[in-house]
Amino acid sequence: MTKTIESKSVSRRSLLKGGAVAAGAAAGSLAAPAVLAQEQIVLKMQAAWGGGIFLEDAKNYVARVNAMAGKDLKIDLLSVNSVVKTSQMQDAVHRGVLDAAHYVTAYWYSKSPVASLFGTGPCFGWSAQEMLGWIHFGGGKELFNELMGSLGLNVVSFFNSPMPAQPLGWFKEEIKDASQMKGLKYRTVGLAADVLNEMGMSVVQLPGGEIQPAMKSGLIDAAEFNNPTSDSDFGMQDVSKHYHLASFHQSQECFEVTFNKEKFESLPKELQAILEYASEAENSNFYWYSTLRYADDLIKLKEQHGVNVYRTPDSVMAEQLKAWDIVIDRISAQDEFFAKVVASQKAYAKKVMDYLQLNQPDYSGAYKHYFG
Repeated sequence: MTKTIESKSVSRRSLLKGGAVAAGAAAGSLAAPAVLAQEQIVLKMQAAWGGGIFLEDAKNYVARVNAMAGKDLKIDLLSVNSVVKTSQMQDAVHRGVLDAAHYVTAYWYSKSPVASLFGTGPCFGWSAQEMLGWIHFGGGKELFNELMGSLGLNVVSFFNSPMPAQPLGWFKEEIKDASQMKGLKYRTVGLAADVLNEMGMSVVQLPGGEIQPAMKSGLIDAAEFNNPTSDSDFGMQDVSKHYHLASFHQSQECFEVTFNKEKFESLPKELQAILEYASEAENSNFYWYSTLRYADDLIKLKEQHGVNVYRTPDSVMAEQLKAWDIVIDRISAQDEFFAKVVASQKAYAKKVMDYLQLNQPDYSGAYKHYFG
């Protein structure tokens, strides 16, 4: 009797065990496709920078994307001219030759003067921080997408990294009056070229790496690029000892990170979000990281290289604003969409800067109190 009960128990246990194994196998076969490793998506992004702090900034954005996307997506960053020339980068992304690019809107300004309004446009009393606020929350992004549609460009762009006002630049002597600038051959880009032409300068638009050799050879008399760190890397201190900070010619600019639209929209929504939100995160990182670097390198220019650093006279900047008025009115009369974007920027700046100027104390007073 006992033997029979034990046999039945063993048989029942064997049956249950076998059923569990079979069920597990069935479940495993059903679950197998879900756990198979997905092939990593790789995006090829070319930067407009061959080295220096701007290439570091591009790498910082890419590092954020790669860290958040993990095994699902990776951006391979290529330096300047790896696949196409800088002037061809937007077309390459549009056609899918490149998946993405890291540059500034002034580099495709030739397609539309409106491009310059998203980086090298007029100063309506705002900084790059507020310009980015307009892009993200003041209707700028929608206007940019409208521009892309009108130009038939197959791209999606994100904007980040608020650059401090760019120096007026490097001259052979101290500039005390705007009259000294007339007739000088000068390097800048975007709408700033129109503004300084209006002030009587002869403007040449050169890539960053060609600025120092051009000034050394006498092809140009004066130049600007962007900041003390990049200017030092180019060796501007070897061709000039007169460096003027502060200017309205390019008082606000930021990076544009652009993707082929079809490629971007083919990605899962969570990966699209990573590409966008990594741009927003880099916005803060750039400002904190770059401001200290610029300050340190400005000290080196003065103390180690004997560079005379001046603040551009208010009278010169007042003349820049007059030139901006002429340029804005001229292009607005010819381009209805340009006028529409300018109106949007002015409305945002008037409202936001009214609050900021009323609320912000004069920080220079506190600085002088502690540091003289």
